[in-house]
Amino acid sequence: MSFLTFSLRDKNELEKGGRSRLAAMADENEPSKECPNCHQSIPLSELWYNNSVCSCGHHFRMKARQRLKMLCDAGSFQEYFGDVTSSDPLSFPGYPEKLSTTQSASRETEAVVCGRAAIGGQPCWLFVMEPYFMMGSMGTAVGERITRTFEAATAERLPVVGCTLSGGARMQEGLLSLMQMAKTCGALKKHSDAGLFYLTVLTDPTTGGVTASFAMGGDVILAEPEATVGFAGARVIEQTTHKALPKTFQRSEFLLEHGFVDAIVPRSEQRELIAKLLLWHREEPHE
Repeated sequence: MSFLTFSLRDKNELEKGGRSRLAAMADENEPSKECPNCHQSIPLSELWYNNSVCSCGHHFRMKARQRLKMLCDAGSFQEYFGDVTSSDPLSFPGYPEKLSTTQSASRETEAVVCGRAAIGGQPCWLFVMEPYFMMGSMGTAVGERITRTFEAATAERLPVVGCTLSGGARMQEGLLSLMQMAKTCGALKKHSDAGLFYLTVLTDPTTGGVTASFAMGGDVILAEPEATVGFAGARVIEQTTHKALPKTFQRSEFLLEHGFVDAIVPRSEQRELIAKLLLWHREEPHE
């Protein structure tokens, strides 16, 4: 999509330099994180300040509320459906304890945060998946929250922005978790049939039943650099087909080359581009 690249070009010399961001001052005793790409040690405050992106360009996984702060206009985000939480429908051994531990560790009640906000002044509904809640796995509560988000957006005739990250369906909820694929896609279809815009941002990793349902249903599909996106694992595919796969298989760049993704957009450019796409697809009021 050449128009996406064009829309982010510097318009003049001032935009090329101008207001460079100062590095966060790190304490010598501050915890750090090693970049798996360049192997430098990055203080956590500096990593947070730079939206969890290393100076080499590697994109770390990002907490849902940090992403919401990055994308949404200040003070505009209103959370909805936070009371929808998982139960233990199959009496799966150890699942209640795992939910409790994960809720305490992630400080989230479920693997997706949903709500209403504005991005660049453009109102929308959005959902952002949480990597530190069972790797964003989709259970009944996640499916219900996302379904309600599409239904609310359809009722208000607003677009939906979805930032996906998931290991797939949540095995502790069995077939009920798989049913969320059809459920979310049904709500997405009604939103689409109403002529409304849906944009997805695929982040690392987006796999399994989430890829096979609402993640790939966007009118425009963006992806972060080098994000893993796929359905079955590469090793399973190799064992099934008895063929060696390219090293870039299931990376966002591979999907862009094969037409499954419209553009790869680093975090530093996402807010501006999403705001423009929402503006371009804004529904004009009827006279």
